[in-house]
Amino acid sequence: MVSERGLEVLRVIVQDYVESREPVGSKSIVDRYGFGVSAATIRNDMAALEEDGLITAPHTSSGRIPTDKGYRMFVDHLAEIRPMTPAQRHAIQTFLGEGADLDDVLGRTVRMLSQLTNQVALVQVPVLPRSRVRHVELVPLSSTRLLVVLITDNGHVDQRTVEVPHESAPLDDESVADIRARLNTLLVGKLLAETPPLLADLGESVPPASRAVLQRVTDVIGAQVDDRRQDRLVMAGAANLARTERDFPGSILPVLEAIEEQVVLLRLFSEMELDSRGVSVSIGRENASLGLGEASILAGGYRSPAGALGHIGVLGPTRMDYSGNIAAVRAVARYLSKLLGDD
Repeated sequence: MVSERGLEVLRVIVQDYVESREPVGSKSIVDRYGFGVSAATIRNDMAALEEDGLITAPHTSSGRIPTDKGYRMFVDHLAEIRPMTPAQRHAIQTFLGEGADLDDVLGRTVRMLSQLTNQVALVQVPVLPRSRVRHVELVPLSSTRLLVVLITDNGHVDQRTVEVPHESAPLDDESVADIRARLNTLLVGKLLAETPPLLADLGESVPPASRAVLQRVTDVIGAQVDDRRQDRLVMAGAANLARTERDFPGSILPVLEAIEEQVVLLRLFSEMELDSRGVSVSIGRENASLGLGEASILAGGYRSPAGALGHIGVLGPTRMDYSGNIAAVRAVARYLSKLLGDD
């Protein structure tokens, strides 16, 4: 069993190694932190920590660095969550509050979290099967192009362009207004999941000259709805991996592939259960089955407009500032929930 002083030694080893990327020796611990004991006593404590698999020597006669097990001990029992400064809290609130719609807010969220943590930031886009259509807008861009805008009751705005079939007559304001009115009469207030069958029956009710255009529009709206049914992530800060590549002694490639494919990260998010602090941390070898054995993922939760719990977090090497990152994820998740709830 690790002694109280041994746990404190582990704490400073983690903190110093995260800060410097240099192995930590007994002399530097005594010089920096005192502890009121000799370097020889600290060496004995470090030997006990090493025997328990909490620290290891990367090279002969070097200092010690934390193992994945040591990071786990630190996160579960030793990490002191540093509160965000008033300036940081104000910056989060202001930056997120300037978002124009849901996608903009989520994009701002990951950019802010990436800047606060210097890691890759991720947020799970809420699946919105219970969202309702607020409005459908059709904006003519030319005589042959139409912008289709789908707005839901949670503030999500999806815009896509439709090319008018060559065999159709050029768009005119009257026909566009007629299609817009029919779509809104049919769809406003309906659940997104209800829209596909409703759209399928709409074609027969419009004049023949407008049916080809309407079909293009309904195809686009159907695609917009399908996209909202799929789990996906918004990410920012991938460039931070380049700065920490040395912290992936095996290969950074699996991490890059996970970011690109998203499926692995979505699976990991779905399996992470938040603790009493509202966070979940998966460290190193705990992710080996997913090919991310040299990475850590730290996640928190936020409430989507539909009330479902979504995940937000950071991905990086095991050598990361867990205390600071936990504080940042919790703060950003809290502001995101508040902002979406206010909407």
